[in-house]
Amino acid sequence: MSSSPTARTAQTGRAGWMIAVAAAAAFLATFNETFLNVAFTPIMQDFNVDVNTVQWLTTGYLLVAAVFVPVSNVLYHRFPTRPLFAGVLALMVVGSVVGALAPTFSVLLIARLLQAIGTGLLTPIGMNITLAVSPREKLGLNMGIMAAMTTLGPSLAIVLSGILLTFAPWTTLMWVFGGLAFLVLLAGAVILRTVTDLGRPKLDIPSFLLVAVGLVGVLYGVSAAFGGSPLYAAIAGVVGLIALWLFVMRQSRTAHPLINLKPFSSAPFVFGVLMTMLGLAFVFAMNVVIPLFLQGAHGISPLGASLTLAPGILLTVVMGPIAGKLFDRHGGRWSIPLGFLVMAVFVTLVGIAAGYTSILLFATLYVPAVLATAFVIGPSQTFALGSLDREAAPHGVTVVSTSFQIAGSVGTSLAAGIYGALTTANIKAGRDEFDAMLTGFHGAVGFVVVASLIGVVLAILAYRSVRAQRATDSTAAEHDASNTVASIMKSNVYALRADHTVLDALQIFSERGISGAPVLNEDASLAGFLSDGDVMRYLSATHPSSTSIYSYAIGAEDDLEQAMTDLAELNVLRLATQEVVTINADASIADAVATLSDAHLKKVPVLDGATGDLVGIVSRSAINRLAIANYLRSRVDTQQPIETVTV
Repeated sequence: MSSSPTARTAQTGRAGWMIAVAAAAAFLATFNETFLNVAFTPIMQDFNVDVNTVQWLTTGYLLVAAVFVPVSNVLYHRFPTRPLFAGVLALMVVGSVVGALAPTFSVLLIARLLQAIGTGLLTPIGMNITLAVSPREKLGLNMGIMAAMTTLGPSLAIVLSGILLTFAPWTTLMWVFGGLAFLVLLAGAVILRTVTDLGRPKLDIPSFLLVAVGLVGVLYGVSAAFGGSPLYAAIAGVVGLIALWLFVMRQSRTAHPLINLKPFSSAPFVFGVLMTMLGLAFVFAMNVVIPLFLQGAHGISPLGASLTLAPGILLTVVMGPIAGKLFDRHGGRWSIPLGFLVMAVFVTLVGIAAGYTSILLFATLYVPAVLATAFVIGPSQTFALGSLDREAAPHGVTVVSTSFQIAGSVGTSLAAGIYGALTTANIKAGRDEFDAMLTGFHGAVGFVVVASLIGVVLAILAYRSVRAQRATDSTAAEHDASNTVASIMKSNVYALRADHTVLDALQIFSERGISGAPVLNEDASLAGFLSDGDVMRYLSATHPSSTSIYSYAIGAEDDLEQAMTDLAELNVLRLATQEVVTINADASIADAVATLSDAHLKKVPVLDGATGDLVGIVSRSAINRLAIANYLRSRVDTQQPIETVTV
């Protein structure tokens, strides 16, 4: 019998190294998205192009990356992991060399687009590698590392490029990235192994061409509207919209859709994706416009421009996990719209400060503006994916990953286009260069302020849609109550009070014949969950003469007395798990299975979905009994009597 690739990977013990390579790849891909932003001014000077042209180094990059994200899933399941990974990185190395030697802007743009193909393929491949090789108990940690790398990449890129540009030409950036890509390629060639069962999935070429034409047409139309022919811009936009409409029609009819559009049937998912895109558009827009303005209008060096952006961006990396935990505890009903509002207010203040000479004031006001995006982007993404069932969730991940690149393209294109158009128009009108650039910057700020205010409205509508969906689900649950957690939970729950001691808890466990119980506050809200395993682990650590309380039954009375005295003085909340995994009573039994399995728990408290009150406990044993009963019931006609043995 042959083992699966995943099993072979686990046996080799390479999982940790493979995750490290995948994380490095994710960092590298997102690092390159903003690596050239600070170099736009010298690139414009070297190739004699305007801002509307140079911004395509970012807009085109993100656009091509977006087109190739769905393709990665086909390639990942069709080709062995190691040669696929190496081939993608080799493409990025080639793009770097061509870009460093580019004699014209057109060649440089082609080089960037080669790199972008690699980015569109590399990030999802790295995520899939992590999913395939991570032990289940460490999956959350490893995926968190991947998320941190994708956030850290663009942040460090701006700082590092600013440092390099203070003593070297912009072509150095291409050589440095090519060297980094080559190092990751070598690491992948040595460490990676095939981690999925390979097949022959089909790539729907017409869908790929339609989405490519659609996105290029729309975004070229947006960009050309500010710095090119209005007629060509309109034609490109119309062609792009038609292509996207045909793409959507084809996805619902073809047997092999490039992007499964099922998640769009969920209104909360749609709102979540739109909010995520608005937050990302804000970040990409300001990351492009601020360096252009500071270098052009204030004469700041590339390093100075990057350091102006760096504090807020780096703090956002730190704030991301904190915002995520707050979302897990309280949801985003207030934090997401508040985040959008803070973005709008402080970026307005940044626009006002742009007219003064103090760069310190400018940078200080930008910190809370970009910091607020941590309360928007990650939580909105979680809000979107959390609204999907387990079947639709993988398709939702593809949609969200694609929308990331589209949002970056739109934000970069619109902000740079507005900035360039207004600056050029004011210079032609006879205004001095500083005032012309300031007006252009104010226009770009106006765009992100409007986008942020739209985000506030979307956040309010999003949570209204959640309430509407819950009402619909509750109605459906009333008609199918037999398939909910409420139908199998134990409702007569034995609970502990928050003022109980651990010894009180052990006495209750013994008297009631249970192995754990929820801990309730005075208002009956859930404070934690204490199990006999929590107590055993504490005793093993504090009373090392015994690894189990049961050994006290064979002697060691002194140790028993000391341990019991200790437990009699110890409050239950000192040992109880306070980050309690819970499930709603109206959740499906399938959700209960997933919750218990993912968290490796024997039982979880059940809460009333409307009030949040504790109403029961659902356990693995209850689900097992239900599954066995349903199976036996389905075999009632063929089932043979089972003989029992009397002892």
